[in-house]
Amino acid sequence: MTDTLAYIDDNIDRFTEELKNFLRIPSVSARSEHAADTRRAAEFVASEARNIGLENVQIMETDGYPVVYADWLHAEGRPTVLLYGHYDVQPPEPLELWSSGPFEPDVRAGANGALNIYARGSSDDKGQVFLHLKSFEAWIRTAGSLPVNVKMVIEGEEEIGSANLPAFLAAHRDLLACDAVMISDTSMYDYGMPGITYGLRGLAYFELHVTGAGTDLHSGMFGGPVANPINALCEMIAKMKDGKGRITLPGFYDDVVLSDEERAQLARIPFDVEKFKADLDIPATTGEEGYSELERLWARPTLDVCGIWGGYQGEGAKTVLPSRAAAKISMRLVAHQDYHRVGDQLRQFVKENTPAGVRVEVVELHGGAPALTPTNSAPVRAALAALEQAFGTKPFLIRSGGSIPIVADFEEQLGSPVVLMGFGLPDDRLHAPNEKMNLQNFHRGIKSSALFLQEYANL
Repeated sequence: MTDTLAYIDDNIDRFTEELKNFLRIPSVSARSEHAADTRRAAEFVASEARNIGLENVQIMETDGYPVVYADWLHAEGRPTVLLYGHYDVQPPEPLELWSSGPFEPDVRAGANGALNIYARGSSDDKGQVFLHLKSFEAWIRTAGSLPVNVKMVIEGEEEIGSANLPAFLAAHRDLLACDAVMISDTSMYDYGMPGITYGLRGLAYFELHVTGAGTDLHSGMFGGPVANPINALCEMIAKMKDGKGRITLPGFYDDVVLSDEERAQLARIPFDVEKFKADLDIPATTGEEGYSELERLWARPTLDVCGIWGGYQGEGAKTVLPSRAAAKISMRLVAHQDYHRVGDQLRQFVKENTPAGVRVEVVELHGGAPALTPTNSAPVRAALAALEQAFGTKPFLIRSGGSIPIVADFEEQLGSPVVLMGFGLPDDRLHAPNEKMNLQNFHRGIKSSALFLQEYANL
């Protein structure tokens, strides 16, 4: 273990340069023009797996982008860990808000003086995938072996809903059989405050398409008796929440549970509301009345408009009554909510609240189940011990407001506990311009991964 940790220290600069090569690949799975780049990222992961000494490396096709599989299975009598991550990234727009190119990795100090690497995918999720690969390399190069058996599944469609991964898991259940699933696609609580995430919100994502007249009309000649789809859309959206921040879809909260015990546990976490507002440059927090900011972030469902369009948006005035308008509606769900049922609730709401004079189509884009993972399993205990050694402080058990749709599928298909050991930070600007990863976390993350393998072997 001492030699392995020393190897990580001695090679951290090289690891950072190799990560840059990964980050330079614009593997935007949502954009067809980046299809070749996204496949190139899969090839990069496969090549890296071979270089560090993993075996049975395969680029396995799906109906979308491929899954990269590899393993090392020579730790007889020891447990098997399956590493999951993704090589695809979010679109980088708006490009003008980046301080450096989104696919031109740049190492520089942030506002607090911490050294970061800035690039799309640095934190979500290439940097976090790569740190595990480097921990595997450190063990194999120094000990000639790994303390436990390892398999890995790195996919290319997480940012577009992992539509093909559940079928892949079902088809390859025997190949992927394991004792624990390790995922690093989450964040720590804060700088120097590591944590294991035990709860994730799910996702239900839809578009509302509102149509009025068969063509755009002159707003003076036809305005009044002819419905305006933009007005109708805004009216419906405004009705989706009441004055207390509660979502009004029929039955939306029927399956939402937040116990007094968990509320007390969340209340013990040191959350600084004023710092939160200052970091985000917002004048006030909002949300569901009767719940703390941390509860709203992690343990309560949300409904947000992520995009809206319609009518004339060019320079100057155009007196047009548009024929169409649309909005993207994203709902983050909590444990026990089902995104299919939530979709039905949205459709019922639209049916009951469509203004006169327009037609509304509800289009489902994608969804994912929320997850609550056990906190007393052997791999979670091993992860907590590893984080404490690597960071020199006792880690927290935390939830996350984000979604990793495949977590529930891993638990259902493989029957193995999931460990969410993330090394991102709340200010990493995931999905936004100037995404970054803290280089100290990258370094400590590699050590945490290496220590986890040893701790899990010991347990």
